[in-house]
Amino acid sequence: MFNWWQLAFETSRMAFEAQEVVAMRLTKIGRGDAAASVEAQQMVMEKTLVIGEAWMAAAGVAMRNGSPQSVAAAFLGSYRKRVRANRRRLSR
Repeated sequence: MFNWWQLAFETSRMAFEAQEVVAMRLTKIGRGDAAASVEAQQMVMEKTLVIGEAWMAAAGVAMRNGSPQSVAAAFLGSYRKRVRANRRRLSR
């Protein structure tokens, strides 16, 4: 049985981490140097890719007769992976 509380907790945690990434990105972009331009371009490209990855992950679970909760968890997991990677990269 899937735990809705766990999904809610993971969603909240990912949202908090995403806000950290937004703050770090805005700081970097605010500098206005060459790295800022690269970050802005990467951010736009990444958003296009991650939505496709998330939908594919969710669709894969749904096709295997996954529950709504497991489909949501697959969608969230794809986003969370990217958020964590960006957080690590930007915090260096």
